[in-house]
Amino acid sequence: MNRLPISTVKKANSIDAGMPGSRGFCLYSYKIHGNMGLQDCEVMHMKISTKGRYALRMLVDLAEHQQNGFISLNEIAKRQDISKKYLEQIIPIFNNTDVLRTSRGPQGGYMLAKSPDKYTVGEILRITEGSLAPVDCAAQDPVECARGAECVMLPVWQGLNKVINDYLDSITLQDILDREQERYANDYII
Repeated sequence: MNRLPISTVKKANSIDAGMPGSRGFCLYSYKIHGNMGLQDCEVMHMKISTKGRYALRMLVDLAEHQQNGFISLNEIAKRQDISKKYLEQIIPIFNNTDVLRTSRGPQGGYMLAKSPDKYTVGEILRITEGSLAPVDCAAQDPVECARGAECVMLPVWQGLNKVINDYLDSITLQDILDREQERYANDYII
C-alpha cells in the first residue's frame, strides 16, 4: 500500500462545486486506511439541501435584477421555476440577517441589502444550512468528542472543513453573475 503524509492527502483532494441550481455540491476525496495510506479512490458526497440551493438561486436572481428595485416572490418564482410557497418558507430564514430589504404593499417585494459582491456563497449556505462541517467535531472549538484528544482523523476533518469553507467564502454572488454573463457572451450565434 502506498503511504502518503497528511499534507499530500490534503493536496490530493479537489472540489467540484456545482453552481446554484445544480443537483448538489460534490466533494471528491480519497478513502483513507490505517496509517494514512491511500487505497481505492472513493467519492464522498456532501449534500446541500434544496432549501440552501433555492435560497442561493433566489439571491442570485435578486442580484441579477437589482436595478429593478424591489422584486416580488412571484417574479422570482417564475424566473427560477421554484414554487412561490417554497420561497415563502425561505424568506423567514433571512429575517434576522442583513441580507434582504423588504417593502410591503402592491409594489413591494425584496432586494439585497448590500451589493452582490458583499455576499459569499459560504455565508448564505451557513445561514440556510447551519454548519458546513463534514463531521460535527470539525467545527467544534474546543472539540467536544470524548475521543478528540487522541483522534488521528480530527486534523483531516478540520482540514477538510477549512477547505470547504475557504472555497465557498471565496465566491460572491457577483462572481456568479460575472461567470454567467461571461458564459452567455461566449455563446453567440452568427
